[in-house]
Amino acid sequence: MLPSRPLAVAILLTALFVSTPVESETLTEAMAAAYANNPSLNAARAGVRATDEGVPQALSGFRPTISAFASAGTSSTDSTAGSGNRRSASAGITVTQPVFSGFRTVNGVKAAEAAVRAARESLRNTEQNTLLDAVTVYMNVVRERSILNLREANYRYVKAQVTAASDRLAAGDGTRTDVAQAEARLAAARSEIALARANLEAAAGTYRQVIGREPGKLAKAKGLDSLVPRSFEQALAASRSDHPAIRASQYNADVAGFNVSVVEGELLPTVTIEASAQRDWERGFGAETGNSAQIVGRLNIPIYEGGQVYSRVREAKEVLGQRRIEVDVARDQVQAALYAAWGGLEAARAQVKAARSQVEASRLALEGVEEEQRVGQRTTLDVLNAQNEVVNAQIALVQAERDSVVASYSVIASIGRLSSDALGLKVPAYKAEVHYAQVRDKWFGLRTPAGE
Repeated sequence: MLPSRPLAVAILLTALFVSTPVESETLTEAMAAAYANNPSLNAARAGVRATDEGVPQALSGFRPTISAFASAGTSSTDSTAGSGNRRSASAGITVTQPVFSGFRTVNGVKAAEAAVRAARESLRNTEQNTLLDAVTVYMNVVRERSILNLREANYRYVKAQVTAASDRLAAGDGTRTDVAQAEARLAAARSEIALARANLEAAAGTYRQVIGREPGKLAKAKGLDSLVPRSFEQALAASRSDHPAIRASQYNADVAGFNVSVVEGELLPTVTIEASAQRDWERGFGAETGNSAQIVGRLNIPIYEGGQVYSRVREAKEVLGQRRIEVDVARDQVQAALYAAWGGLEAARAQVKAARSQVEASRLALEGVEEEQRVGQRTTLDVLNAQNEVVNAQIALVQAERDSVVASYSVIASIGRLSSDALGLKVPAYKAEVHYAQVRDKWFGLRTPAGE
């Protein structure tokens, strides 16, 4: 017998809700886990901390250098004037204080500080990409689970059709063709379940990579429409002023500009003051001990160094030109990404509406075909085709809903505002300036602020 209409509708409706348990992990919780645990993001943070050390290294050019020395030896002499042994030793300390280095230290500090700002913006961009990846893998798992549920529900429905077709054949009301067609669809439904499971496993693997843990029970997520600008023009203006990729390229251009000045400084005079104190010990030839001290000012004026510095200045200027072009490249890339994200969001919203209408229409059509089959006006194949239309429409809706959520977050990332603070993630925000403040003025010490 053919399954009753309430049973068939119940099978189709239940599939959409099975993947959303009462107690489940939310999208924001998954994003918070990625923000705290993602290895690529943590590696980028370590890179910023390493860049911070460039500032104290540059500041060391203002500071004195202190070194100590010691020596000892023995010698013997045998000549017509006499013979004897001589033992000597000396020890001392030297302090060198830079006074003027052709503005290389000043510009080096500025370059290091600009590099720190560029690294922070690059980190902010990495954070955005990580959070967007978290949204993507989360929604992919939700989508694949929903599709698997739909495929399994479809299998149960087709299996019921096979049973009903076999019963009609046994009662003399059906044909072997109906049974064969239903069995063929059942085999296809079984194959589709296997593919859906494989896709779910792949999505779960990527989820583990990005989030850092197994995907548990996941809640159905919504788009981030509250943060999406009202118009594309507003979004474009925001991206040009806020996007970290653009800001990082601008700071990198600043670094290149200061580096030109650093190399040019090698052509200018340098002035240092050197102070030293020494004590000598000698045995032999009547000498005993002696002390000495001196303070010397040194002026070094470069005249010609073989053309190397001039070549390096030209090289630095070419790098500066490259960095300035890269600012335009970054703007173009951000704008292209925003166009794609904005268009994808509008398309996904329209697809969601269309898919919902398609699902409703295909369900009504299935019910009509089932009624017509009962009175002999439709075949089993017609019912199976109508059922297939319902499943395809439901899968299209699942895909459109996934695309709508991901596209909304993509728009926020494209304008540079996808951050833990903006999303209100319940996770401690990483503050790059804390480490910078800890190391900027350190004069000595081998351990990092973290104690390593």
